Amino acid sequence: MIALTRRFTFEMAHALKGYDGACRQIHGHSYKLYVTVEGEPCSDPANPKYGMVMDFSDLKRMVNSTVVDGYDHALVLRENTVSDELLLQLREEWGKVITTSYQPTCENMAVDFAHSIAVLLPEGVKLHKIKLYETENSYVTYRP
Repeated sequence: MIALTRRFTFEMAHALKGYDGACRQIHGHSYKLYVTVEGEPCSDPANPKYGMVMDFSDLKRMVNSTVVDGYDHALVLRENTVSDELLLQLREEWGKVITTSYQPTCENMAVDFAHSIAVLLPEGVKLHKIKLYETENSYVTYRP
């Protein structure tokens, strides 16, 4: 097995409603997402992907369409923590407001991102781990 990793970056704001610390306030982070997949390299010399577990550009396309494009410069809130009226106002004023069924912690987002990415991987390639940095010094590692 060979593992390959690609790094992605995006800016995102969130608030942790009901939390007993400063993160209950709307605030933002510069996230770094490391996606590691593993598999056997293609052994068919006639295949254009010969010697690759997966093309890095394919992984980039999958993760960008699944995670980065949607979450970059978004405000993420747990559903049912703001009224429908306020949510509508936020979206009308600022546009990109995402609601999740879970508290949008780094831990929960890593699991959600991992599940979204894993289903898109080609046959023979599996998700090995996700590492999501919320700050320069704080990150979560999720291994499915």
